[in-house]
Amino acid sequence: MSIQQRRERERAQRHELIVRTARELAESEGWEAVTTRRLSERIDYSQPVLYSHFTGKDAIIGAVAVQGFAELADALAAARAGAGTTNEAVVAVIRTYLAFADANPALYDAMFVLAIDLPFAQAATPAPLQAAFGQLHDVLAPLAGDRDSGVFAEVWWSTMHGLVTLARGGRIPAGAQEQRVAILVDQLTGAPQ
Repeated sequence: MSIQQRRERERAQRHELIVRTARELAESEGWEAVTTRRLSERIDYSQPVLYSHFTGKDAIIGAVAVQGFAELADALAAARAGAGTTNEAVVAVIRTYLAFADANPALYDAMFVLAIDLPFAQAATPAPLQAAFGQLHDVLAPLAGDRDSGVFAEVWWSTMHGLVTLARGGRIPAGAQEQRVAILVDQLTGAPQ
């Protein structure tokens, strides 16, 4: 391995360490606790080293979000792969999406709540974002009928996001989640669950 390759590998490892540490800190203490000073202390690199990787906290949150979209895409793909019928796939995807948000609140915030400088629904949208939306789109497209399948998927994604947001804010009772999923699937498929 050349010196240049080793440096590139070490830089990539530092980059991943910064992202992982920011995510861990956000999950344990919230995004307000994530500062370049705290990150530099936790990873034992100076703040200028962090700034050689990221322009600031917003860029770090963006990197965490991209990582989260890749994880969500993988989780949704696995849920779809384990389902037999379209209805089963819809149920699996909805449950997986809601469980992902519940298990990763700070990550979910980075992906969907906090203002980040990532292009959505554009040609320049990063591949992990496209992949995550693609999983939602592909499971819902057969149910769109003659409607625009992209817009149809956006409406149902918004519905799932609303459930996440309302549940996290204590605005709807936690115990009725399965009933909500059944109603969503019924509305999507026209078949009571």
